[in-house]
Amino acid sequence: MKKSIQTFLLLTLFFHEACSQSTSSNPSTPTGNLAVVEAFPGLSFTRPVDFQNAGDNTNRVFVVEQRGVISVFQNESTVTSKSTFLDIEAQVDDSGNEEGLLGLAFHPNYSSNGYFYVNYTASSPNRTVISRFSVSSANPNQADPSSELVLLEFEQPYSNHNGGQISFGPDGFLYIAVGDGGSGGDPKGNGQNRNTLLGTILRIDVDQTNGADNYAIPSDNPFINNNQGFREEIYAYGLRNPWRFSFDSQNGQLWVGDVGQNRYEEIDLIQKGGNYGWNTMEGFHCFNSSNCNQTGLELPVWEYDRSKGDISVTGGYVYRGPSIQELQGLYIYADYVSGRIWSLDISNPSSPVNTELFDTDFAISSFGVDQNQELYICGFDDKIYKFSH
Repeated sequence: MKKSIQTFLLLTLFFHEACSQSTSSNPSTPTGNLAVVEAFPGLSFTRPVDFQNAGDNTNRVFVVEQRGVISVFQNESTVTSKSTFLDIEAQVDDSGNEEGLLGLAFHPNYSSNGYFYVNYTASSPNRTVISRFSVSSANPNQADPSSELVLLEFEQPYSNHNGGQISFGPDGFLYIAVGDGGSGGDPKGNGQNRNTLLGTILRIDVDQTNGADNYAIPSDNPFINNNQGFREEIYAYGLRNPWRFSFDSQNGQLWVGDVGQNRYEEIDLIQKGGNYGWNTMEGFHCFNSSNCNQTGLELPVWEYDRSKGDISVTGGYVYRGPSIQELQGLYIYADYVSGRIWSLDISNPSSPVNTELFDTDFAISSFGVDQNQELYICGFDDKIYKFSH
């Protein structure tokens, strides 16, 4: 489906550097009568970028708006009202199209400790902030805005490639996606520099502290106790702009969609200590032709190019919900700009099968799951969608 010129220009500005190309993906008509429908027709949101549940069996869902607001409401299709769970718009800088309140994660023991974590951009200086907040003791649908505890801050040299996803892994540690610092082509060489937090997936222990730090380094992080000055928070590196990652709820595999520079978008399976190649590689291809030593690099499980108007990957989830049996075990992801949604089957790693499911008419900023592992889609048309028969 076609978008208006105005919408196309807006999306081009949002990811103005993320030009990529689309490899052959064997588009096909989905089996049965699978459709994408509005999940909550009575609600709308301003630039939704994340969808989470608290893991507390309350059947609530939380939607993150890029401007700095988190809403909470019951996961019912007939819902017509929502509550403001947290409003930190005054301290969030969303002046750049890839800045703002970008991620939300609930502590695995949220039901007992009330802790949740956010990833947002702040200004003066321009920086990423990872903070912990607490839910109000008087109202489970409202956070205590005065409870902020800053865990980690680091400067962002440019206004793009902030990454933004945060999530607790099966191991109970907090994982943080960080872009390469921005501009184009990684001018500061952050992707291959382990002395910086940029261009990485980080992994920290939020239940311990270390000196002045409000977190600790897990004892099995790959670069702990190194003598080369590498940041010990790093779990994996060589990433350009990891825009959405998720853990397979069945086997714990960590999937990342990494936005490309000029030609290719990629899907990665993250391994501890892995180097995912940026800016030596873009997808399976040399980006830096003068220095393309691929020794020790982890290659993607899938890439696509821009031949069909796809420009910026949005990482998704391996579907494990009970409702759509034909998607079981498949990785569902999208392109932010084109609105196309695919499934990826890597059960045979040497011959992955990528299938186009839908060509939507809205930009797709993120995916999320509810407490039953059903999949939801954040549309930048201010709506939340889901799959339905």
